[in-house]
Amino acid sequence: MLRFSKTNRIMLAGLLLTTAVVVAPTAVAERVYRVEAAPEIDRSALRMALDALPAAGVPGAVAAARIDRQPWAGAAGIADLADAAPIRPWSRQRVGSITKTFVATTLLRLVDEGALGLDDQVGRWLPELLPGELGQRATVRMLLNHTSGIGNYTDVLLDSLAAVDRVGDTTYPPTELASIGLGLPRAGEPGEGFAYSNTNYILVGLIIERVTGNDATDEVTRRVIRPLRLTGTYFPAGDPTIRGPHAGAYFAPLGVRNFGEYGMTWAWTAGELIATMDDLNRFFRALLGGRLLSAATLAEMLRTVPFDTEAPELGGYGLGIFQLGTPCGEVWGHDGGVIGQLTISLHTRDGSRQASLSSNLSHYQVFAAEPHPIDVATQEFFRIAHCPNSPAGLVRASPPPGLPPIAGPAPTW
Repeated sequence: MLRFSKTNRIMLAGLLLTTAVVVAPTAVAERVYRVEAAPEIDRSALRMALDALPAAGVPGAVAAARIDRQPWAGAAGIADLADAAPIRPWSRQRVGSITKTFVATTLLRLVDEGALGLDDQVGRWLPELLPGELGQRATVRMLLNHTSGIGNYTDVLLDSLAAVDRVGDTTYPPTELASIGLGLPRAGEPGEGFAYSNTNYILVGLIIERVTGNDATDEVTRRVIRPLRLTGTYFPAGDPTIRGPHAGAYFAPLGVRNFGEYGMTWAWTAGELIATMDDLNRFFRALLGGRLLSAATLAEMLRTVPFDTEAPELGGYGLGIFQLGTPCGEVWGHDGGVIGQLTISLHTRDGSRQASLSSNLSHYQVFAAEPHPIDVATQEFFRIAHCPNSPAGLVRASPPPGLPPIAGPAPTW
C-alpha cells in the first residue's frame, strides 16, 4: 500500500531519531498455535519457517497455507508488546494493497454484467476529476494495471514521520485523495508502462460508485466478501480499530508504539481492507478458480504488463493482481503494507499451493542493509510453501521495480 521512493527513504533516514525496533523472541513468542491437517504437508518445515519471523525481529506473524487441498494455519510470537499476549492464527490484519485485488474483482464483475468496459475512457465516468486530455487517454484498464501514468498520492500524503500521526487522525474524502494524485507530475504517459500508483485504485472506487450508485466498499462486500462467506474480512468504514481478534501494529522508526488503533480513510479502495490469512486464501482460490469472473474476464485480469520491460523475468502486473516466476512455476497474488503491518499472499494458478503471511512490524528496512533478516525469513517461508525442493538462501535484495517497497521483497527462489 505505502510506496516510499528511494528519495523518501533518504529523507526519512535524516529525520529518524530512533533505530528500528527489533523484538527478541520470548517464552511467549515461542508458542505456536496451529490448525493442521494432512500428513502430506511438511508441517514441521512450515512451523520452523514461521517461527523464524519472530526470531528475525517481528513481534508476531500469522500464516495460512493450503497444499493439495490440505490446510495449515499457524501463528508465532506476540500480538501486543504491552502484555505479551500471543498472536493467534485467526488474527485479523490490515492487508493494505491486497485490497486492490478485491476492488478490481468487483469492477470486473460489473464488466461481466455489461455495466462498463475495460477500455472505457476514465473521463467518461469521472469527467469532473479528469475533464481534459488525460481523461480521454487514460482507460479503466490502465487504472487497474497501473499504466495510467497518474501520480501516487501517498508519496505526498505520507512523506515524513510527522505525517504518520496527521494522516491517521484525518478523515479523507476519496475525491480529495484522487485530486492529490492527479495534481502530481505524471509518472508516464497513459499506456506507456507500469508505474504503481494508489491513486489509480481510488479512481477505480469512484468509478464503481458512479456505475452502481452505491458506496464502493459496500459493493465489494456485496459482490465478493459476502458471497464467499469471508467472515473475518471487512472494510472499517472510518473505524480506527480492528474488530475481533487482532495483532498490534508496530512502525519500527517510532519504536514500540502500537498503531493498532489508526485511522485508515487515507487508504480507502487502495488499501483499507482488514482480513484473516485463511480468508485471503479462500478469496484467491475462488478468484483463480473461476468462481467470481467469466473465463474471458479472468483471462483479461491475468494479462500482465512487465514490472520492468528490461527485466521481464521479474514478473508483471495484471488487473489488480501480480505474477512472479519461480523454478516451480508462476505464482499469482498481491502484497500490502500499511503503518505497522505487512502482508503477502501468493498462489499457484490452479490453486494447488497457497500461502498468505502477515506480520505486525513495518518500516524495519529503513536503517538496515538489505536483505534484512526479516526479509530472509519471509522469503524462506514462501519457498517452503511454494517451492520446497528449491535451494534455500536465494533472496532478492529489493522488490520488483514498481511494487510498493514498504510491503517487503516479493519472494524469489
